[in-house]
Amino acid sequence: MENADPLDGSLQQTDVARRRSCRKNTDAVPYRRTYNEFMAKSKRNKTSDNTIAQNKRARFDYHLLESFEAGVSLAGWEVKALRAGKAELTDSYVLMKDGEAFLLGANIAPLDTVSTHFVTDPTRTRKLLLHKKELAKINAGVTQKGQTCVCTTLYWKGHLVKARIELAQGKKQHDKRESQKDRDWQRQKARIVRDNVKQ
Repeated sequence: MENADPLDGSLQQTDVARRRSCRKNTDAVPYRRTYNEFMAKSKRNKTSDNTIAQNKRARFDYHLLESFEAGVSLAGWEVKALRAGKAELTDSYVLMKDGEAFLLGANIAPLDTVSTHFVTDPTRTRKLLLHKKELAKINAGVTQKGQTCVCTTLYWKGHLVKARIELAQGKKQHDKRESQKDRDWQRQKARIVRDNVKQ
């Protein structure tokens, strides 16, 4: 402390005095944020949708009865591909084997940057992680009641990938036509309301 610069104290005092005078001066120009600061703030406040992929066809082909949340056992390259949104669930379904659940038919396309020493099979069978009670309930539904189990959604829960799987009963052809009619009627109603509001 013997070698301390005598001017340091005076610089600090003038800095404090300058701040006080700025507070008192009401005519001072307010601080304006730069373009980058606005962009950073808008990115932070943006609510992100956690959905990675959806199986919309399942809602058309099946009556969805009961839903479960399952963890998915993935390799590192698959997680990176999911972050890039390269997943399809169109033909996916859940298979029960030896008291365990597996996701079949889900297509996760590998990124171009994946190392060549990895064997990247986009449609490989992936194990689903569920509690024993949930596994027993799914197994009972599939074996005894003639239901099927489909994966409807892949989504992020924190840093983990989760799968929404549902016990489902297949729709008959007339049920599909009925849901198609309902969808068309809803679309037509929305169009009529929109046209009436414009006039």
